Parts: sequence; structure tokens; C-alpha cells
Amino acid sequence: MENAALLRAIIDNAIDGIITIDSRGHIESINPAACKLFQYLPEDVIGKNVSVLMPPPDKQQHDEYLNRYQRTGHAHIIGIGREVTGLRKDGTQFPFRLAVSEVKYSGRQIYAGFIHDLSREKEAEHQLKEYAAHLEELVAERTLSLRQTVDALSQAKEEVSLSLEKEKELGQLKSRFVSMASHEFRTPLSAVQLSASLIDKYAQPFDNPNITKHVARIKHAVGNLTGILNDFLSLEKLEAGRVEPAFNRFDLVKLAEEITEEMQMLAKQNQNIIYQHTGVSHVANLDANLLKNCIINLIANAIKYSGENTFIEFNTEINNTGCHITIKDNGIGIPEADQKHLFEAFFRAHNTGNIPGTGLGLNIVARYASLMNGIIDFKSNVNKGTLFTISFPIL
Repeated sequence: MENAALLRAIIDNAIDGIITIDSRGHIESINPAACKLFQYLPEDVIGKNVSVLMPPPDKQQHDEYLNRYQRTGHAHIIGIGREVTGLRKDGTQFPFRLAVSEVKYSGRQIYAGFIHDLSREKEAEHQLKEYAAHLEELVAERTLSLRQTVDALSQAKEEVSLSLEKEKELGQLKSRFVSMASHEFRTPLSAVQLSASLIDKYAQPFDNPNITKHVARIKHAVGNLTGILNDFLSLEKLEAGRVEPAFNRFDLVKLAEEITEEMQMLAKQNQNIIYQHTGVSHVANLDANLLKNCIINLIANAIKYSGENTFIEFNTEINNTGCHITIKDNGIGIPEADQKHLFEAFFRAHNTGNIPGTGLGLNIVARYASLMNGIIDFKSNVNKGTLFTISFPIL
């Protein structure tokens, strides 16, 4: 009795459903787990054919199993661990794994079916398949997107390559044009300059002020045009990276005095360039040609933007902090709104009016100074003048 009670307790508390049927397929017992799975009470199904718990076509197949048994006397075992479908009381279906055992008891054969619900496993499997399909879609989308990105990058690379090639060709064309223009314009300009000088010489006996005035205008115009050509040629060389400073030791005072004498000849009436050097040393270690270009450009601006009867202060200094060049004028000055753009190529202050210029000079000066590790700075007030300072470290 104790063994029977223990067996009944095990069956009643089993997690899986357990159903026993006789040889005709009638349900003899059903445990609580099976009742919960099929949503029936024991009295609802005991004595009924087990096919009541099966949907088509399993229901018809089970009837065939029973008919075969009645004809042959041999039972058909469904199988061990076969997946089948169950039919609940409310008509819904669920998957389960069925294991059937044949048991001989009290001189007769009964069959015990062990039912393991597969609903969660199937749902997880379904979700896993959906997730796998979703991943495949994502992979396909990402692959397509990546392929499109690669194609776009390839096309962009090709376009950039073509663009760079065209830019290179344009750069070469520009370089050739600037060089050609410089050469082609310099020759007639030299001829005009020479002719103007000869006219001035041959006209001296006539002592005609009109001839002298117009010859001076010709020389001035030729000088302006030559300066423009020089600026464009310098800018082209800088853009092409063909300007390399050649550092050498030279006498800064001697160079400054030569520049002062040269620029004084271009000064306006009663404009005077006052040069002064400070410091015990006269020797600088810079590129003399680049430095000369910087100084000439700044003094030329001081002459151009200052009136007659004015002074232009030109100072050089060599001390323990470096080499310093300053050019100060009392000209029109630079408006505060324009000062931040002063060293940009082709920029000219708004108060320059009809004074000729390309807007390249200060850009070239700043770039030449930078090539020699120097910096340029300025202070300016409208109608009070401008002070430019170029500073170089000790090398």
C-alpha cells in the first residue's frame, strides 16, 4: 500500500503529463499536469477515447491504430520521443513530445503516455528563427549599404583624383601663364622705361615742364605695373612651394642703408625716409633677398599711403631677443574693421580709394617672414599712421 501511495504521489506531482489508456484507446487515468495541459478535469476525459485530445490528422491515424489492433491483435506503439500536437478543451493546439510505454498489469496490457510540453521550446525556436531571419535581413541591408558606400567612396576617390589632376593641370597652366606674362610684359615695359628716360634726357634743352611732368607719369605708371608683375610672380612661386630661404650672415645696416637710398628716390615731394639702427651688432643671419623684399614692400606702402612733406621712420635693431625691423608712417592708417583681413591675398582696406595696388604685398611679406621663422605685427589708427614690426629670432 505504501508503494502504491508513493507511486500515486509521484504521478500526481510530476511536471510532465502522464496518461494511461487501455488496449482500445480509452483513457484510464490522467495526472494533474496533463489535466492542466489539456484544460480538462479527470472526469471529463476518463473513459473516453484518447483521440479526443488529438487534432486532425492525428485523431484519424489513432483510430486506424486501434482498428489494426482489433484485426491483428497487435498494438501499435506510437514511438519514443515523437513530436505530436495536442488539442485543448478550448480548441487551441500545442506541441508536445510523446513517449509511450507498454505495461502489462493484472493480466492485461495498458499503455502509459508521457507528455512533455514543447510550447516554450517551440516559441523560443520560433523567436530564434525570426531573430536569425532579422539578422540575415540586417546583414543583407548592411552589406548592400556597405557596398553602396564602397561604390560611392570609389566614385568619390575617382572624382577627387580627376579633380586633383585638373587642379594640377590648372596650376601648371597658371604657373606657365604667370611666367610667360612676366617675361612678355617686362620686355615692353623695359622699352617704355628706357624710352621715357631718353625723352627726358633729350627734352632737357627745351626746359619744358609739361614734358617733364608727362615723362614722370610714364615712369610712375611703368613702376606700378612692374610692381604688380613682381607681386604676381612672387605669389606664384610661393604657391608652387619654390621659395626656399637661404640663410646667410650679412651686414644688416649696410643693406638697410642701400634700401633707404633706393626708396628715397621713389618718395613723394618732401617725403623723407629716416633710417636708424640700434644695437652693438650689425650682423643678421637671414635670407637677405627675402628680407629686402619685405622692407621695400613696407616702405613702398608707407610712401604710397602717406602724403607729401612727411617723414617715414625706418629702424633696425639687433639685441638678445632677436632682429627687429620697424617702418612707421603718418599716413591714412587702416580702419579697425579691415585690420583682421590685412594679410589676406588680394585684400585692400576700404579707405585706399584710387590709390593703386594689388592687395598682395602684405600677404607676400607675411609669408616671406614666416619662411624665415619671423612674425609680422602692426598698430594703426585712421589718419594717424601705421607702424609695422617684423621680428626674427636669433639663429
